Amino acid sequence: MTQSQPPSEASGTTAVSAAADLRAALLLARGVCRALDQLGYASLTEFPLANGQRADILALGRTGDLVIVEIKSSVADFRADRKWAGYRDFADRLYFAVPNDFPALLIPEECGLIVADPFGAALLRDGALTPLAGARRRALTLRFARTAASRLRRQLDPQAGLLAEGF
Repeated sequence: MTQSQPPSEASGTTAVSAAADLRAALLLARGVCRALDQLGYASLTEFPLANGQRADILALGRTGDLVIVEIKSSVADFRADRKWAGYRDFADRLYFAVPNDFPALLIPEECGLIVADPFGAALLRDGALTPLAGARRRALTLRFARTAASRLRRQLDPQAGLLAEGF
């Protein structure tokens, strides 16, 4: 039997960096959701889309408009992830939320820009408006409502997901 090699410093550093990025992203999400609430939006984090992707935040406005906010906690995070282009098909506007020290010039012009911290956020630029088709808006709004209701129910009954449908 061979002894396993200890992880390299590089992989350990990468794991620590990934954990720090995740924590930073969660704190930014909190600040963004607070700001969205003040703007009249209900928001859900880690929202599953029909294309198999997961939006960091999907928010539903008072008039039925839907926005997606993609959180980028660092330049490295932004450069490593290009899946956000697929989010445009699922929102009227797409935004990036970044920390204050993020270089705003990296964010594409057609995307909105939000600067956030753990306690709030400021909308610096609106994203380009690309209205959703009625059928897609209806499907997303229903999915938003069902996801929110399901999450709320799991708060009341954490074992609810383990029960069979119909009981």
